[in-house]
Amino acid sequence: MARRRQRLADRRRAVGLTQEALAEKLGVDRSTVVRWEMGAASPQPWMRPRLADALQVSVAVLVDLLGDENEVTSGRQRGRKVVPFDTVKADLTTAADLRHAFDELAARYDQAPSASLLAKGGEHLSLITYMARRASYGRVERELLGLQADALTLMGQLVWDASQRRDHTTARGYYDESVQVARRLRDHTLEGRALLRTCYVALYGAQDPRSGLALALQAAETARSTSPAVTGLALLHAGEAHAMLGEANDCERTLAEAQGQLDSTDGMDAAADLVSSTQFGRLAGSCYLSLGQHRRAQEVLETTAAELQDRRKSRAIVLGNLTLAYIRQREIDAAVATLTEAITELEDTRGGGGLNLVFRAARELRSWRQEQIVADVHDRLFALMATT
Repeated sequence: MARRRQRLADRRRAVGLTQEALAEKLGVDRSTVVRWEMGAASPQPWMRPRLADALQVSVAVLVDLLGDENEVTSGRQRGRKVVPFDTVKADLTTAADLRHAFDELAARYDQAPSASLLAKGGEHLSLITYMARRASYGRVERELLGLQADALTLMGQLVWDASQRRDHTTARGYYDESVQVARRLRDHTLEGRALLRTCYVALYGAQDPRSGLALALQAAETARSTSPAVTGLALLHAGEAHAMLGEANDCERTLAEAQGQLDSTDGMDAAADLVSSTQFGRLAGSCYLSLGQHRRAQEVLETTAAELQDRRKSRAIVLGNLTLAYIRQREIDAAVATLTEAITELEDTRGGGGLNLVFRAARELRSWRQEQIVADVHDRLFALMATT
């Protein structure tokens, strides 16, 4: 570890930074940088893209500079004992073990607060990155690089969600790394997925529908020859961008094209698992809400919410949009009931998208704040805020 961390200090000096200057760029104490370079501590996962940027290296190179590979739980010994990285062979069995561990972590995203998954996600990414560098050319390297691209995308997703969709820079850093790995693999499906995640940041974080539209169309075009699933999902979000811009005809046309792509998805599509029966309703309902077609949005979102029981963060977003549809039709009893249901989902998952929508709904309910049911749901929302 000491030899590796010396390389971290050497890199800092190579870019002309003192410990104090690096600490100032990152918004941390100098003592934190000292601990990193001594090997007494490691940067948190969400800090790593910023540190990599300051040192003018990629996140993958930063992992090597930090030397986090000295001790880690291998896939085959998960939960049993800690072993040195160097004793784990980069072969197909290890790749399969790492994929299994990653899939288990990714499956928890929709059920648990993202903040609780960040440390494990960073650990997985560090191990995957190191093993990918050790792999020989051929199938093993491709498997591990593909997994690395997925892990980078998941980390961006976790960081953004945990920050309540505020930390755009760190999330985009992970997505950009994923795009680069996917391009190295010439894997258009992986590249399209990472680009699509970047589109989400533009649409729902920066509230920039023009940039979001361009990124969604880029993702769709990138994946068109390999993945109807990614193409369809990208077109759904392009439709939402059109709706945000008030372009109703373009929205309808793009939603119809998206539906055709999703309908043509089959088991040969590497991203087929991303497609579900509720996806179209989730996005179409949001589109109609943006276009001011509130009754139409309500009908679509009611059906979608009833079907969406196993994806709790997604369901909270649908319920948040449904609440807004009710409020804008002045159906306050229905709005309060739906908002209460959304808060119930968020008490366990803390999903950033759902939280933003319930706060927006609460603001729109202020006109009825003298009514007891509205006051009660505001009290519950304050309790949620106190624990978020």
